[in-house]
Formats: sequence, structure tokens, C-alpha cells
Amino acid sequence: PCQTLRSPPPRRPSVTSGMEILKQSVIRPPEAIFVCCGGGGMLAGIAAYVKMVRPNVKVIGVEAADAAGMTASLKKGEVVTLPSVGLFADGAAVKTVGKETFRVCSKLVDEMITVDTDQICNAIKLAYNDARVVLEPAGALGVAGMKKYIEQNDVNGQTFVAITSGANMDFNRLRFVSERADDSEKTVAVNIPENPGSFRKLYSLVWPRNVTEFSYRYESEGDAHILLSFQPILNVENDFEEVMKQLKENDFDCLDLTHNELAKVHVRHLAGGRSVVPHERLFRFDFPESPGALQRFLTSLDITWNVSLFHYRNHGDDFGRVLVGVQVPEKCDRRLRNFLETLGYSYREETNNPAYKTFLRNTKRKDNCIHDHGENLD
Repeated sequence: PCQTLRSPPPRRPSVTSGMEILKQSVIRPPEAIFVCCGGGGMLAGIAAYVKMVRPNVKVIGVEAADAAGMTASLKKGEVVTLPSVGLFADGAAVKTVGKETFRVCSKLVDEMITVDTDQICNAIKLAYNDARVVLEPAGALGVAGMKKYIEQNDVNGQTFVAITSGANMDFNRLRFVSERADDSEKTVAVNIPENPGSFRKLYSLVWPRNVTEFSYRYESEGDAHILLSFQPILNVENDFEEVMKQLKENDFDCLDLTHNELAKVHVRHLAGGRSVVPHERLFRFDFPESPGALQRFLTSLDITWNVSLFHYRNHGDDFGRVLVGVQVPEKCDRRLRNFLETLGYSYREETNNPAYKTFLRNTKRKDNCIHDHGENLD
């Protein structure tokens, strides 16, 4: 099909990239080359050279799912203008691909792959772990597409090449990338009975898996709503599905939110809210972050007072930080102080913090909401 080209291949630097790839893999040529695609110039140029020299090598284009202009155009058989494009992979955010690049790609590109934001973030993390380089989102498209292709086709023992085409990373974006890069993390919403023992029972069903997020706020005497994130055990087939099964068998209603954009971008930061909780005391705890650290913390927090708020998020720091609210009547203050001193963790009381009073505590109490769930410990 290369003989049908009526004009020189577009973007000579891209042709040179294709030539260098094949020169460096003479002994063992790759099965496929994954190329990021915006307007299509790099993809068309590499495909033109590779298909002329080694037509058996696949050339696969990779686009962001929210800016897949070439994918849409190839599918329709003509250049398509997208109504809008996502800007996360802004270096490849193009509404309309080039006419000439479309013509070349339609003849020479084997297939197109689209990847979402989480897959791009994971590719940035993979590139950093492997080569200590921080790619920009558009520059990581090739790596993201290659990883998705391998997973979908269950490929082993083959050689692939991914084009990494840019490292113009905005430092302020790294926080978002880090938050979304863990493709092993699963997020679920779980309803548990608002009674003693339910909190720890839920955690016991997830243990020994690494819990990365745990958010809970007392709302009423009915069910408690938990936002829980954890990492299933590697190399254990259907481990996440088994956890969900165990939760349901123990009468914990649960909902998979792993791919819910609203939950991951907004709800996880807003879970809880203001609540009417009598005798509530708020504490921040710091503990050394290590495997099983949260489990040890929960075991240490074996108290008979009602836990009315709990928030934990793993940020990869040396210390884990937990926010805990407990309902403790004033007459139990001495018992509480003794407990905190013997707990062995650094802590600070935040009951009088204005942020707590403004966003987490509702001081407008109603008669039917005032209940003392704590036990008389004195």
C-alpha cells in the first residue's frame, strides 16, 4: 500500500523516528509500535517509513478517549471535527486531524486505541518508575496504549515500542496525576449498620488488603455510609470480586465506584458533611505509614465509645494521618485522656477548630436527633 502515496510522507522528523526505531531493533524487530496521536503527523510519518521497510510491524495510534479525532475519522472514513476535546492531554487535544495525515493513517495504521485519564496517569507513573522521567500526559499516550493493548490481548514474550513524545509537565498537575495513577486501587461505597462492631467487622473483611482510603461520618441511627478504597491482592484472580461477594454475604450493601468520575473527583473529598452528634470530640492522629499500619491503628482504637467520624487517605508519606470523631460524655473525660496517653500515637484534639465547626458539625440540634450512644464507663 505504500506505493499508493502520492506525496512525500508528512513530518520528516517523524520519519526519522521510525527509521531510528528499526535501526536499533534489527536483530529483534518489534511486533508493534505505539504512537501518540493529536493531529496525526507523528503517527502518519512513522507509519509511512515502518510500513515501507518492515510491513509486518504493526503501527498503532493512541489517543485520549476525550480527544479521539483520528479514531472517529477512521471509523467514519472521512475527517471528522469533534465538537469538543478534553484538555488533560493538551499536547494532543486536536478537534480536527489533518487531511493528509488522515489519508496516510487510513492506509497504513493498523488500529487505534483510546485511553482514559486514569490510564494516562498510570503510564506517567510507569515511565517514572522505569526511567526516572516525568512525561506530560500527551507524551505518555504511547505507554498507556501499549499497556492497555497487552492487558486486553493477554500478550507475553513479545517486543513492543512506545513513543514517549514530551515532558512538558506542569508541576501543579503532579498532585492530580499521583492521585489517579494507581490503577490497582478500587473504590466502593458500603452501607453498614450504625451499631457497635460494624466498623471493625467491615475492615476485617477487607484485611489483609492495603486500604488506601476510609471515609465515614455519622448521620443517623440507621445505616452508616462508608467510602472505602483498597488494593486487591496481586496475582489473585478475581480478588476484588471476591471481596465484594464477602461484603454482600455479610449483609453489607456495596457499590463499585472505581470508574465513577464524580466519586473520584468530587465525592471522595465531600463524603460526610455536617452532622448533629452530641458529645463529639475530634482528634487527629499520626502513625508511621507501613503495610498493616491502619489495621494496627484500628486495633489500638478498641474503645466502647461510638466512632462518629473517621477519615484516612494514603498519600505515600512517611506518616499516616487519621481524623477520628468519638462521642464521649464530659463525665468520661478522665477515662478518655488515659486512653489517649496509652494509645502510643501522636495526636491533637481539634474539637475547637473553626474548620470543624463550620464544615463538619451542625450545632442546630433537634430533639429527635440527640442520643447518647456512649456507655457509662465510670
